[in-house]
This record gives sequence, structure tokens and C-alpha cells, in this order.
Amino acid sequence: MASTNALPPTGNGLIVSFGEMLIDFVPTVSGVSLAEAPGFLKAPGGAPANVAIAVARLGGKAAFVGKLGDDEFGHMLAGILKENDVRSDGINFEKGARTALAFVTLRADGEREFMFYRNPSADMLLTPEDLNLELIRSAKVFHYGSISLIVEPCRSAHLKAMEVAREAGCLLSYDPNLRLPLWPSAEEARQQILSIWDKADVIKVSDVELEFLTGSDKIDDASALSLWHPNLKLLLVTLGEHGSRYYTKNFRGSVEAFHVNTVDTTGAGDSFVGALLSKIVDDQSILEDEARLREVLKFTNACGAITTTKKGAIPALPTEADALKLIKEA
Repeated sequence: MASTNALPPTGNGLIVSFGEMLIDFVPTVSGVSLAEAPGFLKAPGGAPANVAIAVARLGGKAAFVGKLGDDEFGHMLAGILKENDVRSDGINFEKGARTALAFVTLRADGEREFMFYRNPSADMLLTPEDLNLELIRSAKVFHYGSISLIVEPCRSAHLKAMEVAREAGCLLSYDPNLRLPLWPSAEEARQQILSIWDKADVIKVSDVELEFLTGSDKIDDASALSLWHPNLKLLLVTLGEHGSRYYTKNFRGSVEAFHVNTVDTTGAGDSFVGALLSKIVDDQSILEDEARLREVLKFTNACGAITTTKKGAIPALPTEADALKLIKEA
């Protein structure tokens, strides 16, 4: 086994994460339906916000850009970002709509089902005029998902933010984070998720998202490479307990998972992405050096694995020491 000394340091460059932050209400008991759940715990979440906190917890610099309700939950979420050392000067508050909520069912295997309260929620009402463009321009990496593409005006805000980031020379990072119940139809989801595909430098998809986007039930190299585009620097496919696969212009391969006692998969993908971005933000040449990239991906797999060992995303996000400990013990 290569020594963990080869792991690059966490970068100082700013990683800006764009999109939604919401509250997941998670049943106090696993393996029951929403109707059967005796009670719920508040679990702050939203993939882009989780990524920002994941970066900060690993010692990186992160900011979140998005809109929250001007309500108790919205101010609570802004407070959580600040407590976790995520810059909040990209946050707007909306008086006309509430902070988004999601009720989540945890199945016995740790996987999830969702019921959303967003009609509309504050994050959907972010406008291009709301954007803190100076903050976005100061980023080295601009990260986003696809939930912000579902409706206007947020979709226009997303496209504008992406364009400004691209012009400023940011690395664009995309994790579609498919949530089918939020889209009008599966076809619309596929079309919109792919509508910005060729803008991204780094894309991470899960095995489920790969199947959805390609329409194939095969999770193999051919299927993954059908999603390749000429400007892409790195395509990652996460395979849960089977680790992850990576594809670049010049090489491809897979990195094994770490085996842990999985309680709740929420936030594992976000932890994986945050870990990756924190390691490449100051040195993108890692994307062209397979040995160094593999060291980074071993670390990102460890971060993802640790996140599944506790309920809720944010409390479960690891520090670098946590991840290095798991790598050493494996």
C-alpha cells in the first residue's frame, strides 16, 4: 500500500457551492414509512450546502450561494453554515417563501425515500440579480447540482452564476444529484441535467444516476464513457460499497471502497465531492497524474464511507484525521 504521505495538502483556494439548503426531517426510527414514523429529527441538508461544509471540515475554504426563507429555519441554516466556517456572504433571504423541507424515510438498508415541501420554496426564487458576483469571481472552484435547474427564476440564476464562474477561470464541478420527485417528469429531468453537461470540468455521478442518464442498466466503462464530453477533465462514478471509478482523457480505473457499518447514506456523495475539491483546488495537475489522483480518490472514498456511519449528513462529515485513520486501519 502506498503511504498516505502522498496525499496532497488541502488547498487554500475558495470553493463556492451553489444551490439549495433545506431541512430534512428524518424519522427517529429506521425502516418505517413516513406514516408509521413516531417522530422526526431536524437534519440540515441540501447537497451543495453539505459539500461546502465538507470542504470546511477538511480545512478548506468554502462559501455557499443560495436563497433561504426569511424564517426561523432559514436563519437556523445560515447559522449552521457560519458555525461550520462556511462563508455566508452569498446567501439571500426571501420574505415571500419558506425554507424548503423534506421528509425522508430511512429504509432498513440505509437508503432513502423523499417527500418534499417546495411550492415554491425560497431557494427556487433566487434571481440572477441576487447573485454575489464578486464572491463567485473570487472562487477557484464553482460547484453545483441540478435541482437549481428545475424552475425559474433559479434556473436563470444558476446559468448566470456558471457563466460568471467560467469567465473568471473557475474549475466547474457538477454533481447532478438526481431527485426525481422534484421534476415534472423523468424526461424533463434527463434533458435539463444534460443541458449543462458539456460546461463542466469535473462531473460526479452515482451508479443510479448513470443508469438514469444513459438509459442503460449496465454500469460499465462503455456506459460511463457515453457521458464523456471533450472539455471534461474528470468523470467519477460512485458505486457505494463497491468504491468508485474514474475516467480522464488519458487513463481510467477504479478505487476500492472502505467497509464500514452503514447507518445512513445521506451526504456520502457530498462528502466525497467536498474531499475531492479540497484536494484539487490549488493543484489541478492532480487530474492528469494517475498515481496522485488515486491517492486523492482513496481519501475521498474514506470520507464518503465515514459519512454513512452516523445519521444525518452534516454531523457525519469527517475531518482529515478521521479519514486518514480509516485509511491506515484498512
